[in-house]
Amino acid sequence: MKWLIIFIAFLPTITRAQLKLPKIFSDNMVLQRDQPIHVWGKGTPATIVTINFSGQKTTAKVSADSTWNAYFKQQHANIHPQSLDVSSGDQKIKLENILVGDVWVCIGQSNMEFPMQKEMHFKEEIAFANQPLIRLYNPTYAGKNTYGKTFPDSVARMLTPQHFYRGNWENCDSNSVGTMSAVPYYFGKAVLNRIHIPVGLINLAIGGAPLETFISTSALQNDARFAAKLNGDWLWNNALPVWVRERGVQNVGELTNIPSDEYGKNHAFKPGFAWSGGIEPILPMPVKGILCYQGESNAQEIQRVEEYGALTSLLVDEYRKGWKQPRLPFYYVQLSAIDTVKYKGQLWPQFRDEQRKMMTSISNSGMAVCSDIGFRDDVHPTNKKAVGDRLANWALDKTYHINIVPSGPLPLKAVYKRTHPNDPVGRGEIIVSFRYADHGLGTPDGEPLRGFYIDGVHEIPATIHGKNVIIPVKTKPAFVYYGWKSFTDANLVNAEQLPASTFKIKVE
Repeated sequence: MKWLIIFIAFLPTITRAQLKLPKIFSDNMVLQRDQPIHVWGKGTPATIVTINFSGQKTTAKVSADSTWNAYFKQQHANIHPQSLDVSSGDQKIKLENILVGDVWVCIGQSNMEFPMQKEMHFKEEIAFANQPLIRLYNPTYAGKNTYGKTFPDSVARMLTPQHFYRGNWENCDSNSVGTMSAVPYYFGKAVLNRIHIPVGLINLAIGGAPLETFISTSALQNDARFAAKLNGDWLWNNALPVWVRERGVQNVGELTNIPSDEYGKNHAFKPGFAWSGGIEPILPMPVKGILCYQGESNAQEIQRVEEYGALTSLLVDEYRKGWKQPRLPFYYVQLSAIDTVKYKGQLWPQFRDEQRKMMTSISNSGMAVCSDIGFRDDVHPTNKKAVGDRLANWALDKTYHINIVPSGPLPLKAVYKRTHPNDPVGRGEIIVSFRYADHGLGTPDGEPLRGFYIDGVHEIPATIHGKNVIIPVKTKPAFVYYGWKSFTDANLVNAEQLPASTFKIKVE
């Protein structure tokens, strides 16, 4: 009889613990405008959940699997804070200070994660940091900033999709801005200044993370090009980036009491892990688009470089299917410039060119070039304002349809023309034409044009003629290269002072 009394005494506590919202729901959040507002969670089976938001009320019955779903009609942007009330019996959840606007999901590695307090403009920017219409979901994660050593048990226990990310939505102000991710902050501010609606930024970036962690294991397994990435223990799988696996071994290689599955021990760098812990749980929540700053961890072996465009296409296809938005915008950052003395950047020119070509293979995409702001010996350039602003240019142009130039010069074609038709040697010139050069080309420093090659090794003279670049040659080469050094000082810009992308194109 005693056990029955104890059970009854604790029954109300157990019942009250049943009503839950997903982790992505918290005070200060932004809900996506102009799409049905989806609220979901868990509760006691067969009970009724009542949800109130913005003067609307709806109910949902909890299914046998303890889940419930409710929808409100789509709303226009709303800058006035609202509350969300969820109740079931005597259980109540109240979230406050909620806005309706545009939600952007940010993925990548440490350059996307890079906080405002380390950014070069932070001391000046903090005076403008009170931005009540910008909200950032910037969770920490298990194992953050732990390199070169074994994770303690406290971290190892949190390496599950359910417990990996930890955080809440925050207001953007002088108190919170220091730890906010800098690229999303500057992107959000630039967009807000032009469209004047709330901007929500969900930052799921992980320092050092390969692209594979942001893609589901099922998507990788079902693609013949990438199924090998799931062959056996990921820590010893040569189809994955070497550096990434080395870091994984340092963190979890010696651990025995750690969550794992058929692909090995859990870790932030493991294929599919960030997808399961971060992306998949928020797929029921409508969003505006995706921002990506990633690539350093996939740019150190030629096999990883050559597959990167197709791997990114797989990621984008999966996200668009998951969010049921075939044209979901995808804007990303091209790797900067870095020397090869202290960093393995030998393949960065080719990698930057692979990223450039992704704009052709991935619809509704755009690339922010930042090779002009790279540091010679540091993989973390501190000018994140330029990066965020350049990402915002793409969004403002392609998503918000504001008439601006979104990019620096992008090559259209390179045409060889003989200047002396009867010359048996074949002396002539290459005429390189560009997109986003309508108002002319130039150099930002007024110096002669730099950065062109016809062999990828030896720089050659080139001059600007209006919208084109002219390269004198003795014979017709196979290709023209631009910015083809790991740490490049190539200096071609358009009239908007936006830099040209690294490229290698065939000479016609």
